[in-house]
Amino acid sequence: MQHEFTIQVSPEIASNPEQLKQMISSKNSIPIDEIRYVEIVKRSIDARQKAIKVNLKLKVYVQEDFIGQPIELPDYPEVTNAPEIIIIGAGPAGLFAALRCIELGCKPIVLERGKDVRTRRRDLKAINRDHIVNEDSNYCFGEGGAGTYSDGKLYTRSKKRGDVHRILELLVGFGATDQILVEAHPHIGTNKLPEIISTIREKIIERGGEVHFETRVVDFEIKNSEVKGVTLLDGSTIATNKVIIATGHSARDIFELLYQKKIVIEAKPFALGVRVEHSQQLIDQIQYSCTTRGPYLPPSPYSIVKQVRGRGMYSFCMCPGGVIAPCATNPGEVVTNGWSPSKRDQSTANSGIVVELKLEDFKAFEEYGPLSAMYFQKSIEQKAWEVGGKSQRVPAQRLVDLVEGKLSNDLPNTSYKPGLTSVDMGQVFPEFIHRTLQSGFKQFDQRMKGYLTNEAVVHAPESRTSSPVRIPRDWKTLQHVQIKGLYPCGEGAGYAGGIISAAIDGEKCAEACAATII
Repeated sequence: MQHEFTIQVSPEIASNPEQLKQMISSKNSIPIDEIRYVEIVKRSIDARQKAIKVNLKLKVYVQEDFIGQPIELPDYPEVTNAPEIIIIGAGPAGLFAALRCIELGCKPIVLERGKDVRTRRRDLKAINRDHIVNEDSNYCFGEGGAGTYSDGKLYTRSKKRGDVHRILELLVGFGATDQILVEAHPHIGTNKLPEIISTIREKIIERGGEVHFETRVVDFEIKNSEVKGVTLLDGSTIATNKVIIATGHSARDIFELLYQKKIVIEAKPFALGVRVEHSQQLIDQIQYSCTTRGPYLPPSPYSIVKQVRGRGMYSFCMCPGGVIAPCATNPGEVVTNGWSPSKRDQSTANSGIVVELKLEDFKAFEEYGPLSAMYFQKSIEQKAWEVGGKSQRVPAQRLVDLVEGKLSNDLPNTSYKPGLTSVDMGQVFPEFIHRTLQSGFKQFDQRMKGYLTNEAVVHAPESRTSSPVRIPRDWKTLQHVQIKGLYPCGEGAGYAGGIISAAIDGEKCAEACAATII
């Protein structure tokens, strides 16, 4: 017989199967020798009180053996000679669109401007060590997209977008730990995700799909408001009337191309700010109300949202036990992001702290029409490059110094490998962002006492939070509102915000596209 319980226990008991079994037995009057197995279905940490608890949803097997059901991948058919669908981009939206195409009996042809997940590492090394930015292969572009080498966090609030559990199960089927099905905030880790991405690509090719790297799309052939083909950088063309655009939020050349071809796009508000690094020990002390984090607790994350000077200011993509990485996609710009390995065992914690932007903030760039937000974003990144020394050295400032408007006389070493340049953040940001950050960090310290410390270092900018452009689509067909056969998809189209939501959107676009063929 199976029983389901929701309980709250200490971290030690949650980590010890025998102690957990004993507690269930005593609290529910079940003889302990009749409990054959305790399955943890969901787990989350409640650190709101000084005595930290772990919330567990359990399935208890009483006088019944537990027979685990291994997660199996769908029975993907052979699609070598099936109708073709072009997918531009091999991030989560593109890869999951490709897998869904195969499930539905269509042949995906994935065109990725960057390199495969392993070769891509050389270009990441070059930007970190030599400050060389490869505009086609970097932290944002390449197999797996931005998430591959910038954390692999799987948490999403977008429960209404689709079947989150299905995407998590697919990831487990392709090699991720099954703990992502249990944790409230699942995470794979930058060190684990590349192997999973490679396995997905191998499955696509094995079943007859195609994946082409270092293949940049530079034009669309449009006739009578219908897509007829794509042109590649080498001048070759591919005839097609089905194209899924899954190019990510940083593919500015695609936005430029659409604008030049008078294909409807829209400016989209986004958020922009800085990435702040603290010691993980300090964050643990604040969040867990302890001197030293115990052995049964993971490195603590944090999440803060405040209204500051009429704008939202909030933490974004928080990386416990992680590092800060250079994520520029073009020479002449500086961009930061953060990631954590699977064990989250680095000594530092970092988070994007960003300020809500509005369409009226982009008026100085209105000559660029629907690209105004993108050019605003670009201007901040270029300013950071200039004041940082015209290299990948990031403009940086101690946190209290930023709040007080003081130039930091010295800077400690941080996890950001290309190096730091001491800068007053007022040189990087417009006044309204700078003042909002100064006021907001004071409010953050009220929420997390000890957060506002000069041992914390601010890195600028955190600017690729979401797409500054939306490629509008019809919500019934998911095709572009103007161009038949063109399916805007994922983060770059403005319809997703992370690995899971992008993957869900990829599947939806594949279904909509395949429905016009099958």
